[in-house]
Amino acid sequence: MVQPGDPARNFSLKDQNDKTFDLYEQAGKRILLSFHPLAWTEFCAAQMKSLEENHERFVSLNCVPVGISVDSRPCKQAWAKTLDITHTPLLCDFWPHGAAAMKYGIFRDENGFSERANVIVDEKQNVAFVKIYPVHSVPDIKEIIGFLEK
Repeated sequence: MVQPGDPARNFSLKDQNDKTFDLYEQAGKRILLSFHPLAWTEFCAAQMKSLEENHERFVSLNCVPVGISVDSRPCKQAWAKTLDITHTPLLCDFWPHGAAAMKYGIFRDENGFSERANVIVDEKQNVAFVKIYPVHSVPDIKEIIGFLEK
């Protein structure tokens, strides 16, 4: 698993709107990689809604939050519409299956999806924060915002 101080590992994934998100193209901004196991689940929905609800706060902190799971683009597109997510990219780590999660060492082979995890990448493309959460929980968004405010 990546650790704070490690160089961020680049990936390019499509979001729910078929737009490509490339991590290295985000240099100069902080990025919150909010990994969640699967769309259409209660805990994952709450996790993604917390990103969307705090969109303006993230912008003010020079941070781009993205959700990442192994779900396909059509799945993420329908889910974003259902959750009324319009600002937060929901990235599809669909194929190769879980490749981005594997690069960060948080893919759960036995389940076929990622850990529930938050990874913050700093402006210089280094990992600044990593935390794994229980699968059946919602990460505390105040903890992430507090870290970004430091």
